Amino acid sequence: MSTRSGGIFDVESKQNRVDDLERQAGIPEFWNDAPRARGILREKTTLEKVIHRFDSLDRQVSDAQTLLELAEELGDRASEKEAAAMMAEIDAPVRALEVQRLLGDEADDASAVLEINSGAGGTDAADWADMLKRMYLRWCDRKGFKATIVDEQPNDDAGIKSCTMEIEGDYAYGYLKSEIGVHRLVRISPFDANARRQTAFASVGAYPDIDDTIEIKIDDKDLEIQTMRSGGAGGQHVNMTDSAVRIIHAPSGIVVKCQQERSQLKNKAKAMKMLRAKLYQQELERRQAITDVANSQKKKIEWGSQIRSYVLNPYRMVKDARTRVETGDTDRVLDGDIQEFMDAYLAARANGTLGSGEAGGE
Repeated sequence: MSTRSGGIFDVESKQNRVDDLERQAGIPEFWNDAPRARGILREKTTLEKVIHRFDSLDRQVSDAQTLLELAEELGDRASEKEAAAMMAEIDAPVRALEVQRLLGDEADDASAVLEINSGAGGTDAADWADMLKRMYLRWCDRKGFKATIVDEQPNDDAGIKSCTMEIEGDYAYGYLKSEIGVHRLVRISPFDANARRQTAFASVGAYPDIDDTIEIKIDDKDLEIQTMRSGGAGGQHVNMTDSAVRIIHAPSGIVVKCQQERSQLKNKAKAMKMLRAKLYQQELERRQAITDVANSQKKKIEWGSQIRSYVLNPYRMVKDARTRVETGDTDRVLDGDIQEFMDAYLAARANGTLGSGEAGGE
């Protein structure tokens, strides 16, 4: 594993950056600008985690190589097998580090706000949105990320109309941006008395969960703030006070809502944070549009615009229309094992081989 500048992980340049950040943190006036100081310390911590992970893997590879050389020299088959097992254990973390190397865009290292909305397909679409919610919650469990549902709108019959969740974890946004777009489900409908095959759609959006160190100017006169009683299942408090908050940003048309907290002030603070995140994402998309990069979020939640299809009948297959990655193990995918799709998206995006995501199919 190369540690030289320009090597596969470019650890030397990362260490140089850490040294530079440490010098900045040592300046007496460092905390005069608290937001900038927090940003520097956060960047330093993120880089140190990558360096530590690389160093740990590098030591494991070195130990395995040394053991293998000794085993070959002594003709020790048992030690050869042990060295091979050590290398096999290292393979997955190395691949994960290689993928993380692709997460170099602005805000990729941030936590994320994830939105799911049901689309065409009636009750099946609402149920599909609920299935996607579970899939991403299970993915968070696998990654060790913390997921908090901040708003959810249940559907009258079954499933959900929409869901918004905060996902805390390193590079959560970098991974989840691969999920932005329309997801299509084909199955025998459990809501059809004639057991007919139905197609349902739901959209997924992701935004970086930015903090106070990123300047997003919001004029109070551009905001319409509404309060209401919290809805959905809950304790006695749920419908007793107007604690839920909805904020409408007139210039952009963006609407955010939070009903997670019992306190109206806390819900307002969280809603403002989500608004800032969406405005920041909007700016990223504006820059992206300048370079003619397709924005799949703007597609309609219907046939012909899906990025990924999940077929449960007449056969079982999950296929990504942008990368052509597919698997027949649909249960595993719906249980949150979606990392291979994310990794393929990041690799294809870096290599310039990313498809449009409009392929049809069964």
